[in-house]
Amino acid sequence: MELTHNHSTAVAEQVERIRSAQPAWERLSVRARLRPVRALRHLLADHYADLCEAVRSELGKAPDETLAAEVLPLADACLFLEREAAHVLRPRRVPAAQRPLWLWGQSDTVHRRPRGVIGVVGTWNYPLMLNGVQIAQALTAGNGVLWKPSEVAPASAAALYSLFARAGFPDGLLQAMEATREAGQALTEAAVDHVIFTGSAAVGRRIAARLGERLISSTLELSGCDPMFVLGDADLPMAARAAWFGFTLNRGQTCISVRRVFVHRSVYPAFCDLLKSLASAAAPMKLALASQARQAERLVAEALADGGRLLTPPAAPNGDPAVCTPAVVADARPDSNLCLEASFAPVMAVLPFDAPEEALDANGRCPYGLGASVFTRDVGKASALAALLRAGMVTVNDVIVPMAHPATPFGGVGDSGWGATQGPEGLLEMTTPQVISVRRGTFRPHYELAPGGNAAKQGELVRALLESGHGSTFGRRGRGWRRLLASLWRGA
Repeated sequence: MELTHNHSTAVAEQVERIRSAQPAWERLSVRARLRPVRALRHLLADHYADLCEAVRSELGKAPDETLAAEVLPLADACLFLEREAAHVLRPRRVPAAQRPLWLWGQSDTVHRRPRGVIGVVGTWNYPLMLNGVQIAQALTAGNGVLWKPSEVAPASAAALYSLFARAGFPDGLLQAMEATREAGQALTEAAVDHVIFTGSAAVGRRIAARLGERLISSTLELSGCDPMFVLGDADLPMAARAAWFGFTLNRGQTCISVRRVFVHRSVYPAFCDLLKSLASAAAPMKLALASQARQAERLVAEALADGGRLLTPPAAPNGDPAVCTPAVVADARPDSNLCLEASFAPVMAVLPFDAPEEALDANGRCPYGLGASVFTRDVGKASALAALLRAGMVTVNDVIVPMAHPATPFGGVGDSGWGATQGPEGLLEMTTPQVISVRRGTFRPHYELAPGGNAAKQGELVRALLESGHGSTFGRRGRGWRRLLASLWRGA
């Protein structure tokens, strides 16, 4: 879709306002930048009811769920920044012991500098927590932020933006765009320095391609199709409850929902019976997007036609195209679309396996690598399996909730994107490293390599340095040291 001249001009003016406010903000100490972050945390606690009502009004999410899944994690993310940001972003002196001998007299300090203007293309499924963490980290690192809220949750975005405005961040530093699809494209065309996008892999590819043409970096938190592995010694009732929770939370509209459950054949029948019991009272769920309900219906129908069997009650006819009945398909094939496509609905596949290698091979056919979970009483066995999984996070004996730990990074691999948000890694991603190197004294033998210098003299010194530091035998290293001392003596 083409941008109108007026639209692109308005975005350019927003970026200019941010760039005018950002330098003074960057010059403040990290602790000074954290004062409005602390104020934001208190505002979250004081006004959580308004936030929860905004989310309920447009997404239908129960206030208690919003409070637990969004407001509390966002407040804890702010507290993490208050406690750790100054330490994470502090300048790092490079130890002298790590300095090569040929850099004698040099001292180096690595600083973390803000990128400048961070563009945040927001998501709607967790409109407070996911957007809020990214914005708070970008601001704490010294950046300004241009935020494009999701068109699906504009009221929730407005409620969150009002708290950021009241928290005391400088005027103009955080700018909210219109909550429209057109605004998302406008942001990717804007003169920003880095873009954070949370959304589908298909859109993420297009954004990455356009930003790559302009050499603008990005953080992409994209789709998932997360696996759960239930080993033979797992606590089956807990694993079944985890699976049920993991694919129905937020009505399945979670990027790290449990989509595929690989169950050891020795406990497969019992696990399916437990899931069937949990599903007996499943009620239809209204999704935010009718397209997701249609995709879910297609994926389940294809899996059933390919030999799967439904553990959940069949979907009853419903006139609302956005309504979806939770569906669990047992005996699904690992190459079915249900096991390969990212979806945003309460659908899940269950597959038996005999050996871990079989489950790993089946899992590896899926291009996504966001999260995974392992259920077993043997933590060592779980850790060994986790090391073989291509996923940004692996939870043991739990699902989804551990990713909200504010001190851990969140991000994926493969079709699930790149980069990290949250934790120290997410905070550092909002910066670029700058090395300041100071050289003392007047000894600069490398200048001899310039025209008119004594290149042979420099070459003798380099050979002595190489041999003394890296010779294969003690004798060769000793000879190198003698050559080095002789070369330095002649140079003096």
